[in-house]
Amino acid sequence: MPQPRINQQIRSSELRVIGPKGENFGVLTLEEALKRSIDLGLDLIEISPTATPPVAKIADFGKYLYEENKKSKTAKKSHSVEVKTVQVKLGTGENDLSLKAKKASEWLSEGNRVKVDLFLPGRAKYLDEKFLKERIERMLKLVSVDYKIASHPVKSPKGMTVIIERA
Repeated sequence: MPQPRINQQIRSSELRVIGPKGENFGVLTLEEALKRSIDLGLDLIEISPTATPPVAKIADFGKYLYEENKKSKTAKKSHSVEVKTVQVKLGTGENDLSLKAKKASEWLSEGNRVKVDLFLPGRAKYLDEKFLKERIERMLKLVSVDYKIASHPVKSPKGMTVIIERA
């Protein structure tokens, strides 16, 4: 983000000026706006240079930069995608599967990714891979939200894992 022009760097002859508490001073000449900002002991900051006339605000420049930086950081944080985990076993019943699929559907509709773990104890890890994939598919068929497979079923230390996300 480019730094806004302040005080003498502003090139426009007329500005729409906003006061330190958000009050509107209206359209002023650059000289009048600078005089007002000096009287208040603050800076004149050009907020919207493309508007007609350009918009400037009277504020403390350091504080203004801090607030803008804070806004951009919270904007970055707000759309983080979480990976939620659903664990199923070979013998998980239909009712339990439908409950887990319902929860997975909720998470997908919120925009999160869902990791479906097929937990395999002991010797079950060596069962036929095709059979294990069918077990995961049994769970995925019950998911009510449209989804796409982000990573295909892969063997993991616990068993087999597939990650899905909203289509």
